[in-house]
Amino acid sequence: MSTQAKASPAIRRDFERVSPELVERASKFQAAILADVVGRRGTLNARVQGLSPSMKVAGPALTVEVRPGDNLMFHVGLALARPGDVIVVDGKGDQTAALCGEIMATQAQSSGVAGFVIDAAVRDSHELAGGAFPVFSAGTNPCGPTKAIGGLVNWPASVAGVAINPGDLIVGDADGVVVIPREDVPAILDLAQKKVDAEAKRIAAIKAGDLRPGWLDKELRAAGVLAEGESL
Repeated sequence: MSTQAKASPAIRRDFERVSPELVERASKFQAAILADVVGRRGTLNARVQGLSPSMKVAGPALTVEVRPGDNLMFHVGLALARPGDVIVVDGKGDQTAALCGEIMATQAQSSGVAGFVIDAAVRDSHELAGGAFPVFSAGTNPCGPTKAIGGLVNWPASVAGVAINPGDLIVGDADGVVVIPREDVPAILDLAQKKVDAEAKRIAAIKAGDLRPGWLDKELRAAGVLAEGESL
């Protein structure tokens, strides 16, 4: 009997998603707030940006891994996506060919997909930027993709420097995209609300004339810039 291990399937059809209720809560927070309370990590490389600053997206990640310039598995992910999913594509940061355009975005929007986050180029950017479907990408290129090379769907992925598991929470806005592990989402959202409340209080204090943050002298002493007992 052969001892060779059976290869794992390239396509996983089912995975546990962050709940719609948590997605709805998360959608009310800025990506920056979530990034702060998740430990200042989990943000995609800044090359991945919305095609329009007004674009926002929130939802569970459906992960796709492709070879640079080939979108065959992207189409698989699009066929399997459920309403509310964010299709996240590890395109290796390649910008020599677009992995999608207006046709795929239209299909996704009609299927109820929440948005695309693509570490690669896209095209039809004028039409996409003016539309209601959120597309975050690493750039644009008019050259179309090939559709010939296998990859992975709904496997752990590394996208623009961040580890992403299927079902993790994706939140994107004008600042970029942040990823929160699915199991951490409830606690992170509680911390995010506390952060929002604290920032609102600080902004109100600044407008009332309290211009210097209370923590500044302490941190300057810790950094060795001020001597003990000295103030700025």
